[in-house]
Amino acid sequence: MQTNFSLAQLADPHMATSEKILRTCVHCGFCTATCPTYLELGDELDSPRGRIYLIKDMLEGGKPASEEVVRHVDRCLSCLSCMTTCPSGVHYMHLVDHARAYIEDTYKRPWHDRAIRSLLAAILPYPRRFRLALVGARLGRVALPVLKAIPGLQRLVAMLSLAPASTPRRSKARAPAVFAPAEFAPGAQRAGRVALLTGCAQPVLNPGINDATIRLLTRLGVEVVLPKGERCCGALVHHMGNEKSALDFARANVDAWTREIEGDGLDAILITASGCGTTIKDYGFMLREDAAYADKAAKVSALAKDITEYLSTLHLPAPAEKPGLTVAYHSACSMQHGQQIREEPKALLKRAGFTVKDVPEGHICCGSAGTYNILQPQLAERLKARKVRNIESTAPDLIATGNIGCMTQIGTGTSLPIVHTVELLDWMHGGNRPDAFAGRIGEGSALVAHPWAS
Repeated sequence: MQTNFSLAQLADPHMATSEKILRTCVHCGFCTATCPTYLELGDELDSPRGRIYLIKDMLEGGKPASEEVVRHVDRCLSCLSCMTTCPSGVHYMHLVDHARAYIEDTYKRPWHDRAIRSLLAAILPYPRRFRLALVGARLGRVALPVLKAIPGLQRLVAMLSLAPASTPRRSKARAPAVFAPAEFAPGAQRAGRVALLTGCAQPVLNPGINDATIRLLTRLGVEVVLPKGERCCGALVHHMGNEKSALDFARANVDAWTREIEGDGLDAILITASGCGTTIKDYGFMLREDAAYADKAAKVSALAKDITEYLSTLHLPAPAEKPGLTVAYHSACSMQHGQQIREEPKALLKRAGFTVKDVPEGHICCGSAGTYNILQPQLAERLKARKVRNIESTAPDLIATGNIGCMTQIGTGTSLPIVHTVELLDWMHGGNRPDAFAGRIGEGSALVAHPWAS
């Protein structure tokens, strides 16, 4: 794609990066075949290629963002399916991230849009605030039938509908903490030392994920540290264009993990939410212009691994018994497109004795995408229904995935238990049965007869 940026514009490193990305695009349109919003809406401007044209025109012309540009960029899920499909290697993620930050700098959103975005940014990255908000949401759910009938409240309805019916228990795994290997004999060699991202929304919505991770790793001889000073990864605000907050979160985490790296050392920084993993692996790029953090951030990104990536490097013993269960594996967009991790989770589940089924249209997003299912509820509902139909067509006993956002989104559309991959691996390798099975096991299900199901 030809570009006409001025030398003054290209002096801005963010603009220079976007210009290089734009020049990589050859207009082939392969991306339209795998873009969820284009498949649902059929509008060229709701495809990656269409958004690239809009972003190019906005950035190249130095124009404030228009209502049209904002509408179509806001509809982008950042699922990154287009990047997997693109034969030219267009780094759409960095381009749309820059566009979102540019929009927030140059466009004044309607007051109600600003209000909901400010509310999400003030609550979701902070576990204590989020837990308190869920208590309020439980009370608000009583009014859902009335709220659904009032025009203009779709986002509020979406928020309340996604909130769990009860507030999950608190996890014992809270930072700062160190969990020694369970069978770590004096003088023995430990298998590794890792930091585990505690996260913000995930430990509130499903504390069992981190608990299962720590149990499994320590049984395998790995020391797990929850560092002091760790915060939200920044993904939620980053994808809303709030670049300052995102970089503040990133710097805090880089500092926390660097202290561990320079102290007792780390073999890896593990993430159990693939949406967070995609962002943390990008810290090196996000902080590339910060002289005080560029090198440290690059080291952090190089150490960042999804939990299934790391487990694939360890020896997991064969389970004592075969589970006899069929699992539909939902590969989160941030896992398969953002991090290019596709086979490791399925291979681990198969080795643990599960029958693993791929989901038809598995490359298409479920509609979660961070805060997308709140900010774009109608499109998110359509994508969820599409995803659930495809999952249920495989007739599984349960669903496995590696991202809390997908678990929350899909879980509101099906009666099938939906479980994090690491919870299943912990269970089959001597841990606890996942909490998601409680009260969701129907008569005749293979889960009822499972010898470990009690």
